[in-house]
Amino acid sequence: MKLRNKTALVTGAGRGIGKSIAVALAREGASVVVAARTSSEVDSVARTIVAGGGKAISMTSDVSVESDVRNLVERAVREFGTVDILVNNAGIGSFANVANLATDDFDEMWKVNMRGVFLCTKAVLPCMTKQKSGDIINIASLAGRNAFVGGAGYAATKWALIGFSRCLMLEVREFNIRVITLCPGSVDTGFGRGSAKHSDAIPKAEDIAQVTIDTLLLPRNVMVSEVDIRPTNPSMK
Repeated sequence: MKLRNKTALVTGAGRGIGKSIAVALAREGASVVVAARTSSEVDSVARTIVAGGGKAISMTSDVSVESDVRNLVERAVREFGTVDILVNNAGIGSFANVANLATDDFDEMWKVNMRGVFLCTKAVLPCMTKQKSGDIINIASLAGRNAFVGGAGYAATKWALIGFSRCLMLEVREFNIRVITLCPGSVDTGFGRGSAKHSDAIPKAEDIAQVTIDTLLLPRNVMVSEVDIRPTNPSMK
């Protein structure tokens, strides 16, 4: 229970990686604000945490809408006093060659994958800078380091997220705020291109959650700023 008395806000927490991270944070003693766009999903995750003896509240929120984000953070502070950990996990992917990628799909990825990160980060910084402590976990992707056919729109948002995170880290480290960027490759969640040929070989959502916890539990004077996560043996059957 090494995160006891900490408050964590997890976006995109209704399923997949976000859900696993929320549950893992609660298991370590954190009070968790479970946020996503689908109320039935976040309510279910919060109930699971509470049933396991943890503390959690759920809130329906669209991270690309500034008023939603403001309400989300205000409720977190009202319920738990502050926000110590922000996990920017909400993300969407539309995969198509540039010639075939719909403009609406391109715009929606930027709204969620980058604007959402910006809004959530900006909203929690007053709490973290005031208490001179905090952790911001940004879930990027190996797509933010590598090119592939059909990934131009999605990869561009993740390249941008890595650049954003690097700049943010330099801006806030004087307040003892750590910015940690996780870059998973394919994860067995069914997201986008994540349905890999050998699903037994690739990381599971629970594995990404474990890496998240491991980085958070490092001594406060240590920050691992970027972590690439890939299969040990992708050819394993």
